[in-house]
Amino acid sequence: MTTVTYQGERGSNSATAARALYPESVELPRTSFEQALDAVTLGAADVAVIPVDNSAAGRVADVHHLLPESGLFIVAEHFLAIRFDLMGVPGATLDQVECVRSHVHALGQCRKLLREGGWRTLVSDDTAGAAREVAELGDPRHAALAPPAAAGLHGLEVLRSGVEDDPDNTTRFVVLSRDAALAPHTGEPTMTSLFFCVRNIPSALYKALGGFASSGVNLTKIESYQMGAGLNPSRFYVEIEGHPDDERVALALHELRFFSSEVRILGVYPAHPHRLGG
Repeated sequence: MTTVTYQGERGSNSATAARALYPESVELPRTSFEQALDAVTLGAADVAVIPVDNSAAGRVADVHHLLPESGLFIVAEHFLAIRFDLMGVPGATLDQVECVRSHVHALGQCRKLLREGGWRTLVSDDTAGAAREVAELGDPRHAALAPPAAAGLHGLEVLRSGVEDDPDNTTRFVVLSRDAALAPHTGEPTMTSLFFCVRNIPSALYKALGGFASSGVNLTKIESYQMGAGLNPSRFYVEIEGHPDDERVALALHELRFFSSEVRILGVYPAHPHRLGG
């Protein structure tokens, strides 16, 4: 049976994504992203299900910094519709609420409700953890913004459901494994994730990316981040549509390598139906 690890507690969005991907699995919740990745690296878990970006809040902090250093490979992606309920202890009412707890991203994705209520907010490690904290407090003045599953898990009552600002709020998760498990080249829609570091020459980034444009390869994401202090060159995380065995992708990667000091493929995996409107 597959052992799946994720950052957060049972009842969190990460737990929901893990269960959707691996319904018959052993769950191994971890407090931080680094601990979840280490669980796979050290063999305590088979895969990690990790959020990388949200349609409303943008990229998830630290994840892109950790991915290249983890030594793990992306083997799948999953898009999860994000829903939040405002929940409190049994018998609580909206009029009694004074403070709302949740993860910082959840608070940012429910601003309309928070403005309307005028409540004080407290940041928790994750959304399901906020629900647990409210249950442990047993105080009707405290409420949590958490996924619907967290209410039943912690014996809370829903004060208002579906309170996310954007009804299309979606988080993208990736599945990380110790084994590369590259998707076969079958002609089906495929994504390739990689990171690279350009050579220290004028216009290196422009030239490195030029091959994607001239070969007609679509870049769906490019992000830069600094490794360490000082004047170390930036690294770039890139996601492209296509398989490295596609002729046009192979040509683009050849040009990228020519102008880069390092290129590492992090994963080649099937495109999720969400990308295709499914």
